[in-house]
Amino acid sequence: MSEIKHNKAGKVAVIDVGGGQRGIYGAGVFDTCLDDNVRFDMTYGISAGSANVTSYLAGQRGRNYVYYSEYCLRKEYKSFKVLMKAHAFIDLHYVYETLSNSDGEYPLDYPAMMANPAPCTVIATEAETGFPHYFTKADFAQDQYQVIIASCSVPVFTRPAPVGKHLYFDGAISNPIPIQKAFDDGADAVVLILTRPKDFFRKTSTDAALSKILKHRYPEAAKVYARRALTYNRDLRKALELEKQGRVLIVAPDSIAGMKTLGTDPEAGEKLYHKGLEDGKAIAAFVERWQKR
Repeated sequence: MSEIKHNKAGKVAVIDVGGGQRGIYGAGVFDTCLDDNVRFDMTYGISAGSANVTSYLAGQRGRNYVYYSEYCLRKEYKSFKVLMKAHAFIDLHYVYETLSNSDGEYPLDYPAMMANPAPCTVIATEAETGFPHYFTKADFAQDQYQVIIASCSVPVFTRPAPVGKHLYFDGAISNPIPIQKAFDDGADAVVLILTRPKDFFRKTSTDAALSKILKHRYPEAAKVYARRALTYNRDLRKALELEKQGRVLIVAPDSIAGMKTLGTDPEAGEKLYHKGLEDGKAIAAFVERWQKR
């Protein structure tokens, strides 16, 4: 990692790393942030974390909870019919277009999100190169939330998502914990939201197996995918070091209650959400301490 510069501006960034259905934990964390009127100076979302971040910026408390606890359990999102129709295990367009557009069941408040002064960075992975791509608010438009779909497009389980002239996969492949990116952008401190315990380190076996399937069409992305565990573990260790220095606050569940990335366990989801609500209470004091410097 490059040197982390100390910035006297007192800017605090938040990073939500996502994690599929485990993202309901982050939904709880952000709902508490809204309750406590926590205002981050910069926001970063990866995969499901990008959906959490945008709802937070829009001030829509409880919106993501409804998505995780209700909408993601519907057959329109995940079913054999979806597999036959979309050739994917999940239909991200149903969640981030049909339901989220202005005429949808629970629209994203796009004007409110854009009016929030905090920058929003959504991380995805370029399918052809394997490089991380950093989308910003400039890449959003009313009822055009393709960047979220791109950030959530897990290889093998979904097709790569087109944005402009390029195809993208899940941002967790290339930059699963973009803590260095936040500091490079000028953050003074970081709140890092994980959806696994902070002593959890990834194993290479699962990523290696899926990368072998991916390499036939997207060899460069497959190479990066195969190294994802190494990247995640390296950056987690850095975050743990910075937490000791008081530069980072890691908010993570002590247990995932058995929830899988693509799981459909309502009871586990409830437990994770309420853990997030509780754990999020530590954030206000941390943010205030840095912003008042």
